[in-house]
Amino acid sequence: MQHSICNALMETLSSQLDLSRSRLQTLALLIIGMVNARTVNLSHLASQFPGEAQVASSYRRLQRFFQHVRLDGDWSAPLVVKHLGLYGPWLVCLDRTNWKIGSRDVNILMLAVVTRRFRIPLIWTVLDKAGSSSAVERIALMQRYLKLFDAASIRMLLADREFIGGRWIGFLLENNITFAIRLKENLSVARDDGRTLSLQTLLRKPAGARALKARAGRLCSMEAESGKPLRFAAKRIKGGELLIIATTAEPGAALNAYKKRWAIECLFGDAKTRGLNLEDTRLVIPAKLDTLLALVALAVAWAGKTASVLVGRGEISRKTHGYRAKSWFRTGFDQLRKWVLYEPPRAIQAWSKIPPENERVV
Repeated sequence: MQHSICNALMETLSSQLDLSRSRLQTLALLIIGMVNARTVNLSHLASQFPGEAQVASSYRRLQRFFQHVRLDGDWSAPLVVKHLGLYGPWLVCLDRTNWKIGSRDVNILMLAVVTRRFRIPLIWTVLDKAGSSSAVERIALMQRYLKLFDAASIRMLLADREFIGGRWIGFLLENNITFAIRLKENLSVARDDGRTLSLQTLLRKPAGARALKARAGRLCSMEAESGKPLRFAAKRIKGGELLIIATTAEPGAALNAYKKRWAIECLFGDAKTRGLNLEDTRLVIPAKLDTLLALVALAVAWAGKTASVLVGRGEISRKTHGYRAKSWFRTGFDQLRKWVLYEPPRAIQAWSKIPPENERVV
């Protein structure tokens, strides 16, 4: 049953990876096992391997795979983009997720692409520390992205209040990356008339969306090398909180796009409790986690493609409260698990089909 699906996955992966047939087979079975078992825990995945081998032998095989296989580069990102038929420019979200395995911190800084239907991990860094990322780490992550996809592929970069700083903002400005980044209310900016005021003071009574021009010079007490002007927009959200963003786009459009930032939080839910239970892993070494995250990205993309095959050009039904009965991911994920068990040809179709140019997602 799994043999034909495994061969289909191996055929695709062999064009991206220089691995032996045995390693490719293990890689494919890992992805299939993640979907079937709804976990990334190796001891559970070992029971999903077909054949007469003992579960203990399959578990040892998985341990050896993560011990010896090092997949250099961001190999999975072009594969995900190609197979989902993504055609930029797209929204890109930057965020961080973390949890503990015993006393060890697992801390992942991630860039994800967000479209009308999909939210997919593209590139990430496993931070070998607890707490927030530094400007150096964010810039390095973005430079890896720019090696694969140029700045024109980014319609807008969306990020929360954690991701601020003069050096970081300066990098985005110098590389012509359009962004909408939320700011803390007490941050100070320099006006063109020379005054330095907090954003809370400048935007204390926003009616709808307001905009003003200021300098990026001393954001977070760091000097932005470019010194280019930024635009700030604000509005009241639920609970009366002030949402303030720094942007290089038209303020109204930036505020509207910023709503999609929540998609990366939903993506973390897809990878964790609502889908693949990423926190079940016992892997803590960054290189091993990098490999695991690439497989998670492919499994999430497979679920998204399954939803596309299932729904076509239609839409998922909504309940009376206006929200969809299921997310796009869960619609595809639940159906994919059934297809893997009972209709392998349809699971293969969802994996292998590459949308033609006129069906690509913008």
